Amino acid sequence: MEAAAEEVHHTEHVPQWKIEEVEEIKKLIQSYSLFGIVSVSGIPAKQLQVMRRELKDIAVLKVSRNTLVTRALDESGELAQDMKDYVDAQIGLIFTNENPFKIYKILEKSKSPSPIKPGAVAPKDIVVEEGPTGFPPGPIIGDLQAVGIPAAIDSGKVGVKETTTVAKEGEVVSQKLAAMLNRLEIFPDEVGLDLKVVAYDGSIFVSDQLAIDIGQYFFDFTTAAQQAFNLSVNAAYPTTANITTLISKGVSEARNLGVNATIMEPQLMDTFLSKAQSQMMSVAQIVYNRDENAVDENLKEALSSASTAPQKAETETETTTEEETKEEEEEENEEESGMAGFGSLFG
Repeated sequence: MEAAAEEVHHTEHVPQWKIEEVEEIKKLIQSYSLFGIVSVSGIPAKQLQVMRRELKDIAVLKVSRNTLVTRALDESGELAQDMKDYVDAQIGLIFTNENPFKIYKILEKSKSPSPIKPGAVAPKDIVVEEGPTGFPPGPIIGDLQAVGIPAAIDSGKVGVKETTTVAKEGEVVSQKLAAMLNRLEIFPDEVGLDLKVVAYDGSIFVSDQLAIDIGQYFFDFTTAAQQAFNLSVNAAYPTTANITTLISKGVSEARNLGVNATIMEPQLMDTFLSKAQSQMMSVAQIVYNRDENAVDENLKEALSSASTAPQKAETETETTTEEETKEEEEEENEEESGMAGFGSLFG
């Protein structure tokens, strides 16, 4: 009886707003096909409000106390309970009906460059490019050199003498370096919502599983499909996708076999006659070169026509090329004339 009384007494002292907050989170989990946990660490409250407004047509972003989030997850089923391990530090909840890969991509694109804070870990190699800084000569040269940036005066301005990596990925950024990067307007950090984990369609996906290169994924998919198609054709494995190719290949191979084996079939007679005609003309040409009188007039005429045909084709090609060149020159002259006219309009 005493334990029950203590439980009732404890419940009575839970503020009503906390009970309503837990119920609202539970209702949102049930209302959307996807809910996830995002990190909001380091995001100013004002910028968080801007992000919430930008996402309003896509998703609902809710920030609440971790204790209330954990309680809501505890009361929302087994899948939601498995998400509790990701409730740490500063987090928020996101609810949407989009698929997890799309919402991850949307959140990544919404991130904006931000100055890195002193003592923060470099998220990637921080590089200062060679070139002018816009600063006038003065103590800035010593300040740059103090953080490992080679500087000198160039054309009356302070410039970086060579491209330098001032901090490698994973290294802690000192206060002096952070201040200098900010002065140089180099913002190596990013501000945005980091999607940590989502629950969708009965499964849980962490951020590493959602960070896919869509271009590479599409390339790998199309390459695999092409390789599978080639394999099926080479193995002569008929499918609805390759049957046309297999039939065309079979017809071509059968025709080549018939021609090489000199199999007299009606479908091959045109090829045989053309081949025989070509061989006969070659022999006649050899004979004609040795003795013009050994070839009759009809054959001489045929040989003459055959020899002039390539020359005629070559002449026609040259004529066409000359005409095209002339037309291109005329078009260029017209364009130049037109541009000159436009130029006169603007002085």
